[in-house]
Amino acid sequence: MASTAGPEIERLISLLAKLPGLGPRSARRAALALIQKRDIVMDPLVVALADVSARITQCSVCDNVDSQNPCHICAAPGRDQTQICVVQDVGDLWALERAGAFRGTYHVLGGSLSALDGIRPEDLNIAALIERAKAPAIIEVILAMNATIDGQTTAHYITDKLDDCDVKVSRLAHGVPVGGELNYLDDGTLSAAMRSRRPF
Repeated sequence: MASTAGPEIERLISLLAKLPGLGPRSARRAALALIQKRDIVMDPLVVALADVSARITQCSVCDNVDSQNPCHICAAPGRDQTQICVVQDVGDLWALERAGAFRGTYHVLGGSLSALDGIRPEDLNIAALIERAKAPAIIEVILAMNATIDGQTTAHYITDKLDDCDVKVSRLAHGVPVGGELNYLDDGTLSAAMRSRRPF
């Protein structure tokens, strides 16, 4: 198919198409919207992307991404420092924060165990979690894993590893649908699941 735009625009479309939820057609529409609203959308977006790219860092405590270290959540006064909510990725953390369902601290694993994909315990941020859970101030570790086979396998593995720690281990209630991913659930479901958590 013949190109309808110059190489710079085609490159923009190609990069936009790599974003989740944007296929080639959606990427073309997004690129056209950016071009047509260059002054009010594209130029500020370019500045914002450059700023984020220059300032983004991973939190040394929980592995969240933020523009400061420790992240805004770990550094926030008033958060319950006795609870750690374990999530698979940053998108899950953001989903729980958006729902306002949890006021403790977090721990981002960076994925889930998967024999099929060759993801082993040492590939995830599990060792740091176990060290955090040994602190005398920690009372509860909440496993907010996706309700998938890999998510539940990861939860069982972590539960075994926490056996020597003096902490309560709980998981989200089964209001989270089997096969569901936290990042795609509505705020009400997330809030209900967090309130209804139970020992694991």
